[in-house]
Amino acid sequence: MSKRGVVLALFAAALFGNAPSAAAVNPAAKPSAARPASQPRDWARTVTMTPQGSYVLGNPLAKVRIVEYLSMTCTHCAHFTGESLRPLTDNYVRKGLVSIEVRHAIRDSLDVAATLLARCGGAKPFFGNVEALMAAQDNWVRNAVTFQEADKGAAGKLPLNQALAAFAHGAGLDRIMAARGVSAARANACLTNKTEQDRLVAMAQEAWSARQIPGTPAFLLNGTLVAGASSWASLEPKLKDALR
Repeated sequence: MSKRGVVLALFAAALFGNAPSAAAVNPAAKPSAARPASQPRDWARTVTMTPQGSYVLGNPLAKVRIVEYLSMTCTHCAHFTGESLRPLTDNYVRKGLVSIEVRHAIRDSLDVAATLLARCGGAKPFFGNVEALMAAQDNWVRNAVTFQEADKGAAGKLPLNQALAAFAHGAGLDRIMAARGVSAARANACLTNKTEQDRLVAMAQEAWSARQIPGTPAFLLNGTLVAGASSWASLEPKLKDALR
């Protein structure tokens, strides 16, 4: 196991002990002005929440519905987000053909902290938050490794909310969110939100125990697990097939 893997395993142990056992609403939406009859709807502006708390970008009734099981500390997930979000949004989601739902397959407490901050602010900023955090993943994971080495495991012995705040600050996640307009007080409120914490645990249980995904990222296409697709290059052809 790499040095980074050892540190992430320590984070996981700090929060979970071992590996996880694990009506659509848009609270940020406001009435929009009427569109001319000839102007199609831009579905890339629509983000809804499922009853389980996951967020969906695009038309909830799209012909093709993608579910991505995502971990914020997963390098392959960061790569997929970086290469896919723009073409997926511009070529498919915006037109109402495809929607993408993100379900969190958390793996460690650094993952939990990053995910809680990505969800800070609700539906409207969520996908932008994920994109920003994933783009900077190398930096904040490196910071987390340095913090963990200097801290010598002390943060992992703190109560959960204090530990999450310590990990977020040590990794610099709070500074990334501050640049996106999230105050320190707001970030702390998101990190300590028990309802959100419970949602992440429930999603992890669904992903790892009930669905038994092979790893992250993993994808469902109209409810069926897609085998061997961990990149945009491997997923897009299956997406095109499903649209025919």
